[in-house]
Amino acid sequence: MTNIVELEMDFYNSEDLVDILGVNDKNIKLLSKLLDIKIFSNNQHILVDTEDSLKIEKIKKIFLVLEQLIRNNIVFGERDIIYINHMVDKVDKSEIIALFLSRKEIIKTFTGKPVFPKTLNQKKYLEAIESNTLIFGIGPAGTGKTYLAVLSALKKLKENKIKRIILTRPAVEAGEKLGFLPGDLKEKIDPYLRPLYDAMYEILGLKQSTELIEKGIIEIAPLAYMRGRTLENAYVILDEAQNTTINQMKLFLTRLGFGSKMIVTGDITQSDLPRQVLSGLVKASYILKNLDDINIMYFDETDVVRHPLVQTIIKRFENAKD
Repeated sequence: MTNIVELEMDFYNSEDLVDILGVNDKNIKLLSKLLDIKIFSNNQHILVDTEDSLKIEKIKKIFLVLEQLIRNNIVFGERDIIYINHMVDKVDKSEIIALFLSRKEIIKTFTGKPVFPKTLNQKKYLEAIESNTLIFGIGPAGTGKTYLAVLSALKKLKENKIKRIILTRPAVEAGEKLGFLPGDLKEKIDPYLRPLYDAMYEILGLKQSTELIEKGIIEIAPLAYMRGRTLENAYVILDEAQNTTINQMKLFLTRLGFGSKMIVTGDITQSDLPRQVLSGLVKASYILKNLDDINIMYFDETDVVRHPLVQTIIKRFENAKD
């Protein structure tokens, strides 16, 4: 038995409605899947097949957000709709609209495509990077922690506000030992630094990235190479920090020099350290909270900007029993 309800959305004009529905109704098909209800249109109104008043109210909020984005010529896609669906019951819709209306371009890719923060937490993270000396970005894969840190560093380098960028991560592997891998130390380590290279290549291209690395303006190295150094006038990014021991984290943080900024990123749920070894990221995030000039930013599955299935996978693993 069906219970068709017409949403009272008379403020749409016909062009707004077409844009909200998406090509071949792809937007309402996606929302139908996300909310597990039937949503359809007769080209004049939006209809839903449900008696759930909470879902009806949620759908109205989502369409109000989408309508405002359209009226402000903001282009949105599948990822944006998924995010709006996640957030519309958690924050006021005006905050979500403001994210899209006020988002500032971080930098352009090598091909000229502008890059923007995609979630409220990403926006706050970038603001924290701008206004603090030491920043921790903690959360699951795909939330943009490292990517945004590298982009922020490249932007400052392009603006000649820093002299170099140092990208590092601990040489701890998931299931393999470095000694069994072929090549010298650099060749052994490079596969574990690949995400850092990828972000850099996307913005600078291969040629310019290679030139800056050869000149030492961008340095990509394992954490062990940081010992005994003082790092000044640089952006220093520690990736996969959940795999640092407490001593390694202390070693890294005490490399901070004048004119530098440190960004530490990691996922405390995915440590490759032995079970009995406490992660330096866990320790640091606990003992350094509520200190001036230090910001600890936490991301969750709603900030995942990869394929929609990644959010589902993360949630299932978090809810699964051992």
